[in-house]
Amino acid sequence: MELLGDRDPEDARALLDAVLTRMMEAVHRYEGTVNQVMGDGIMALFGAPLALEDRAQRACYAALAIQSAIKTYAEEARREHGVEVQVRVGLNSGEVVVRTISSDLKMDYTAMGQTVNLAARMEQIAPSGGIRMTADTLRFCEGFVQTESLGPVPVKGMTEAVEVYELTGAASGRTRFQAIAAGGLSRFVGRTDEIEDLESSLRKAGEGHGQIFATVAEAGVGKSRLYWEFIRSPRTKDWLVVESGSVSYGKATAYKPVIDLLKAYFAIEDADDHRRIREKVTGKILTLDESLTPAILPLLSLLEVTIEDESWNNLDPPQRQRRTLDGVKGLMLREAKVQPLCLIFEDLHWIDTESQALLDSFVESLPGARVLLLVNYRPEYEHGWANKSYYTRLRLDPLSSEGSEELLSAILGDDAKLEPLKKLLTERTQGNPFYLEESVQTLIESGALTGGPGAYRLTEEVSKIQVPSTVQAILAARIDRLPPEDKRLLQTASVIGTHVPYPLLMAIAEMSEEELQRGLSALQASEFLYETNLFPEREFTFKHALTHEVTYGGLVQERKRALHASVIEAIEMQGESRLDEYYEQLVYHAFRGSVWDKAIIYSKRAGEKAFQLSANEEAIALLRNGLAILDNFADATVRDKHELDFQIALGPALMVARGYASPEVETAYRRAQELSHKLGNTSQWFPITWGLWRHCFMRAQLSASRDIAGQYLEMAQQAQDDALILSAHHSLGATMIFQGEPVSGRTQLEKGYSLYDPKKHQELAFQYVMDTGVWCLSYGAWPSWLLGYPDEAREKAHSAIALAEELSHPVSIGSALTYAAWLYAMCRDGQAALKYAEAGIALCREAGFPQIETLAKTFLGWSRTQKGFANEGLEQMREGHQNHVTIGVLLNSALVLPLLAEICGRENQIEEGLEFADQGLAHVHEYGERFWEPENHRIKGELLLQQGKEEEAISHFQGALNIAQDQKAKSLELRAAMSLGRLWQSQGK
Repeated sequence: MELLGDRDPEDARALLDAVLTRMMEAVHRYEGTVNQVMGDGIMALFGAPLALEDRAQRACYAALAIQSAIKTYAEEARREHGVEVQVRVGLNSGEVVVRTISSDLKMDYTAMGQTVNLAARMEQIAPSGGIRMTADTLRFCEGFVQTESLGPVPVKGMTEAVEVYELTGAASGRTRFQAIAAGGLSRFVGRTDEIEDLESSLRKAGEGHGQIFATVAEAGVGKSRLYWEFIRSPRTKDWLVVESGSVSYGKATAYKPVIDLLKAYFAIEDADDHRRIREKVTGKILTLDESLTPAILPLLSLLEVTIEDESWNNLDPPQRQRRTLDGVKGLMLREAKVQPLCLIFEDLHWIDTESQALLDSFVESLPGARVLLLVNYRPEYEHGWANKSYYTRLRLDPLSSEGSEELLSAILGDDAKLEPLKKLLTERTQGNPFYLEESVQTLIESGALTGGPGAYRLTEEVSKIQVPSTVQAILAARIDRLPPEDKRLLQTASVIGTHVPYPLLMAIAEMSEEELQRGLSALQASEFLYETNLFPEREFTFKHALTHEVTYGGLVQERKRALHASVIEAIEMQGESRLDEYYEQLVYHAFRGSVWDKAIIYSKRAGEKAFQLSANEEAIALLRNGLAILDNFADATVRDKHELDFQIALGPALMVARGYASPEVETAYRRAQELSHKLGNTSQWFPITWGLWRHCFMRAQLSASRDIAGQYLEMAQQAQDDALILSAHHSLGATMIFQGEPVSGRTQLEKGYSLYDPKKHQELAFQYVMDTGVWCLSYGAWPSWLLGYPDEAREKAHSAIALAEELSHPVSIGSALTYAAWLYAMCRDGQAALKYAEAGIALCREAGFPQIETLAKTFLGWSRTQKGFANEGLEQMREGHQNHVTIGVLLNSALVLPLLAEICGRENQIEEGLEFADQGLAHVHEYGERFWEPENHRIKGELLLQQGKEEEAISHFQGALNIAQDQKAKSLELRAAMSLGRLWQSQGK
């Protein structure tokens, strides 16, 4: 044998034992029996001596586990012993003759016959590291494993060639309903009309008229069962069906159902590493349509695969969110062109906001697609699709008395003596199928019913039978009747959640593996738990969400807390290398277990992770949850340090979700500022100060923002950090421009730009939303024009766009285009403003940055008024301005209001024009936004002149001239002088 070779017998024995041990462990994991060890191999049986109904499936999973374990060990053997270790595996299924051979010294359990011989032949023809199996084995586990047919293969000892398959992997884990179905479902009754409604929607969707079908019902009525029966009927045989669902802790887990949907679509297993996930995603997308290539990075990021692409990593959260939504939506819609697609999202009452956003976006794209979107939820869930012509809402009511009778007859049988019991159960349960089934199960377990399915008999009078008034009471009674050790195990499992991975349960159950196996078997037999997955690790699920809720609710608080703490320790140990995938679960368990030190850590990490995924609402919720538990820390300094970290992390998420001008943003940064000074934490001053400046600036609180920017510059210069100094010059320069100091503002921006290095400072775009170099150039164009240098202004605006495009930073590009449109509106160049506004809107929409897009739309409206579309343009400008004011963005009002006034004057809407002009001047006086003050006075003068009020007009023209001269704003001084000169000329002066 190659493995042993000429090695020392002891060394050879150690190598061989290591291999055999790993092989046997894999067999035992799936409850197989190693009945023979034959030199350098083993023989294993599944289904004997212990009967296993899914024996073929377990054998396949054991084979895959063997190869996985040996592959890992092979690297160790190669490194430490210089040998190559590989094994071959063969599988066959059928009847065997077994017997026990024993003597005083030995007992063997052996199997003989053609089935065993053929399994041995499969092993012999398998290549090293491979698995070969027969069609007989595949027949028993089809759908649970992945195989490739090798066709008929001549096999020694067989008269005819044998159909041979290569076993390549396991299929996706079973859903809760697949697990239940494996154990047998009760008869599906009383839903004929509902199925017909589903068929109607399916037919329309198949014809290219996409449909949404929503089923609404309370727990236990049969929402999931209805979809299960429908999609597994011949009606959907030509459809691709992809299922997903939300979980009870899902609202804090960004994209949870979307990720599950993608895993099902790409056949991604829990054991797949990042390389394997990348292969599956990339391969399937490129095979489907190469034009979908841009979707690969967003989808891989969503699946938490490490992305090393610099262009993706430099995107802002809103951009990532937009790319992610477009990627998922584009993939599904393209797949629907290949074959009709049925997507199922269950339990939307637990959905997170990011998945909801994707659903909302997807719903808008359904018309014209061959897609049937099936969703279900409890009545408290709300959405915005009700007015869609392609939306169907089904209120799923409990079974009628006839339906209940039919279901009970299927379960109990048709013995006439059972009729009073059926009537009692129907009345008490009100036709709730789950309640009915649990009631029957309770009667069986209590001994009131005896016999078997379809042939039960009563053992006591119906008048003596007490049926609890709720399904929860039924479940509680059933749980209480369990043996103490089984009840304890079930309650322990409930702490983990509705889905229970075996390794996690093993880690916290405080039971031997033998005791755990026995307990799980008992709980499966009682239909409290179902096995949903066998490979690579076993996983169980509660029969119903109510089963889990009642079980968990029966635990005393002290034990709950202890078990949640144990779950945290187990996850940290088992998922150490991929802990970021479990942050949301760790937060859930830390809060439930009152493990406050871990709750703080994982709330912040989960919040930051959600922000990186553009799941801003989830990020805010997680971070605020962390803030809410600070009172559990006795040490005030520790408490303040944690709060400071949370407030700083909260600021950017609030900026994106609520807008820069939101009062919540100010609250977060003010509190962070207070804590930073209290703790003397100077390292945190810079993000806090910039956040406060940006908030005050967007609210046109220019005096406050001037002070903050000055402090920021002083701190940056003390730190001697070019990046911080650059940002500070930009902040101070922008503020000065809006305060009507174009000379000083231009100087500050040019100082900042002189420090700018595209390669060195590119990463600042993520922190400051827009590239700082682009910002200095774009803002710097305005004072250049005001000061009388129009060519310099245009050059800066064009350089800003070119720099943003060179950096491939979409938000910077969209912003630079929008600010160029602003410049050309100031210059009264309608054609150029229209060009840049349209381009800016397209880029900002793609990047998902609505505030800049709204500003671009305002200048687009102005451009249209210059093209003869006055009414349309005015309405667009009014709407854009009002949208900004509504969210607290008051900056730019001093420009937009006079522009509105000027257009109204041109359209002879004098009174409205004067109203806008007065609002503009009032804004100048209240907020000190003076950079367009000369124009505001001049435009009001022109409106007054149209009313014949020449003296008042002269006063405003003279005021405009004086202010422009004080500001050294030559361009505005020229306009004021022209207006005043024309009036004096008309007066003969």
